[in-house]
Amino acid sequence: MQSSIINLLAATAAPSGVGSFIANFGIFIPMAAIFWFLILRPQMKQQKDHRNKLSELKKGDEVLTGGGFVGKVLRVDDNYVDIELAQGVKVKAVKSTIVDVIPPAGSKPAND
Repeated sequence: MQSSIINLLAATAAPSGVGSFIANFGIFIPMAAIFWFLILRPQMKQQKDHRNKLSELKKGDEVLTGGGFVGKVLRVDDNYVDIELAQGVKVKAVKSTIVDVIPPAGSKPAND
């Protein structure tokens, strides 16, 4: 019984060779392209935009930290930023933990 099943499976198996290798490998190229354009490329663009925001950070900007604090930038260093969270409450944060620069309140909303 087992030998007949093995014989049937062996008879129906695809012949191995260069053609089957190319057919099997050929699917990875479109998958890699889809992965690149849908996942990697947008993520790299977002990281570049974030790096640009951090490099353009200046005194007086209102920022959001990774911990959820919103404050005003007092001083910018290469690696650190002094932020005033409230009047008289100053903290020193690592520059890379700044999540976003909040636009001024008087600016026009993006959806108008």
